Amino acid sequence: MYPITKYGYPPKAENTINYIDEFKELGFSSIELEGIREEHLMGVYEIKDQVAAYIREQKMEVPYFCVVLPGLSSPDQEVRNNNLELFRKGCEIAFDLGSSGVLDNAPLPPYVFPEDIPVVRHYHEDVVLAAKFPDGLNWNSYWNEMTETYREACDIASEFGLSYQMHPALGVLSSTTDAFLHFHDAVGRDNLRFNFDTANQYFLKDNLQLSLRRLAEHIDYIHISDNGGKQVEHLAIGDGIIRWDDFFETIDKIGFKGQFGIDIGGSESTVSDLDLAYRNAAQFLTEKISK
Repeated sequence: MYPITKYGYPPKAENTINYIDEFKELGFSSIELEGIREEHLMGVYEIKDQVAAYIREQKMEVPYFCVVLPGLSSPDQEVRNNNLELFRKGCEIAFDLGSSGVLDNAPLPPYVFPEDIPVVRHYHEDVVLAAKFPDGLNWNSYWNEMTETYREACDIASEFGLSYQMHPALGVLSSTTDAFLHFHDAVGRDNLRFNFDTANQYFLKDNLQLSLRRLAEHIDYIHISDNGGKQVEHLAIGDGIIRWDDFFETIDKIGFKGQFGIDIGGSESTVSDLDLAYRNAAQFLTEKISK
């Protein structure tokens, strides 16, 4: 989440090459890039060939490309269809980048906000609590239509050989282990995966050791950051209270062989030295994985 923290959400699409250079200067060769909603996603789409060529030239990789489209869970069929078209564009970008999957926030309930859906990385409790719901909402009909949309999205991702990673967060419909397993069963697609997020799940009181065991067959990608347990935040490793020894002992027990992504920062988090936090996290992961 380095560019998002440093340059805003979303960061300017036209500066993507610059972000890649910054990642490389930090010492990273495996990175995460993103396309956030229509304007930003299409901005990245316009330069995808240039970005893909530069990634290859620099001998870097983008295992996962973020395609953030909250409209996929809209109660409006036309909005969902439009977002499915955008999702296909995101999958094209991911394919060209050589990614193994795309990543999105888990479905947002059909909230009605005072204005449009806020463009934020994570929703704070006061924002979620202020939301209302459409008049006449029939939950069962909405659920069936929404899960069918995600079934179609999974099928689109499958056309490109991609997994579809669901990122958990406060206020979404697949924020915890139980919620994801329920959603996964409803969608019924094997390439629907859970993007394990240590900070968000810790804040949501999802026992990390138990969650890893229950989701072992559904996770290929883990976002690493610390959390203090009282608010949504993505802290530098060691600045929170997550029990990392227990976490990595469980990682070993379930035989996890997937990717780790450093997810430190964001407007909701206080990180005094972002560069140092990322370098330290990389060193921390290297030491843990080597054991």
